[in-house]
Amino acid sequence: MKKLASILFFVSLTFAVIAQQDPKLSQNMFLVPVYNPGAMGQSDMICAAASFRNQWAGFPNAPVVSTFTAHAPFNLFGRSHGVGLNLMNDNVALNNDLFVSVAYSYKIDFGSGVLGLGLNAGFANHSFDPSGLNGADVIDITGDDAIPQNAASLFGFDMGLGAYYSTDKLYFGLSTTHLNQTSFDFPEELAETRLIRHYYAVGGYTIQLPNPTFELMPSFMLQTDAKDHHIYLNTNVRYNKRFWGGVSYSVGGAVSALFGIELMNGIKVGYSYDIELSPLFKYSSGSHEVTVRYCFDLSLDKSPQKYESIRFL
Repeated sequence: MKKLASILFFVSLTFAVIAQQDPKLSQNMFLVPVYNPGAMGQSDMICAAASFRNQWAGFPNAPVVSTFTAHAPFNLFGRSHGVGLNLMNDNVALNNDLFVSVAYSYKIDFGSGVLGLGLNAGFANHSFDPSGLNGADVIDITGDDAIPQNAASLFGFDMGLGAYYSTDKLYFGLSTTHLNQTSFDFPEELAETRLIRHYYAVGGYTIQLPNPTFELMPSFMLQTDAKDHHIYLNTNVRYNKRFWGGVSYSVGGAVSALFGIELMNGIKVGYSYDIELSPLFKYSSGSHEVTVRYCFDLSLDKSPQKYESIRFL
């Protein structure tokens, strides 16, 4: 186990020093605004969502990812717009990456739906601390110029673009993250890491089943940096618009079971459990992910109402 951990740790560390990759989220169908600023304000309500992912539970130095997104629509000069905030913290081994950005979308009525064209901008913080590595049983990095020898916390500008179209029954979006591919140069060292531009395509549709209390909700996400590709195929069945369950398949990666419920106060809670299809299956007890979502309307002249659109956020 220690030998395997050492090998995998070294591989992941070397990979992180060369290029930083966007993390995986199994419940991606509920977290579209995290990757696509065009989705900001699409729900016509104020919405917030948070997620926590513990990947490869039981494995040493396994990735832990936390996200938070909030967005709202507004009208200005007779036009519809959306504005939002995104936060993401990605911790793996000795690396910790924090992303904070504000986002804006311009909404256009198109056919039976709304098209949002958006951009986000903010900063990325890349932190690396090798102090817990030297002298351990994992690996000795002393004298390796390709790996930082000292702790560092570096900042860089980060931005993204996106387009998102949705109706009451379907949604589709295209977006890119890390458009400017910020580089982080460690002072007085040869080590360098940079954010690689990622591209996303997402889509989903709601199918009303013969029993009116059941809906089938298939969706997909393609995540790529033009070299490495990840395809997620998802299917959820929703009952009475309050309970859902389904499966998600990451091609060549993992199979996930998804469950969720909308509580009486309108808060939606989801949970997913991933079973790895790679050799990590033997050394990990799986991956766990929890999401919490809530949408509300601040209008005082309207009675409370549930939000039931396919536009999850």
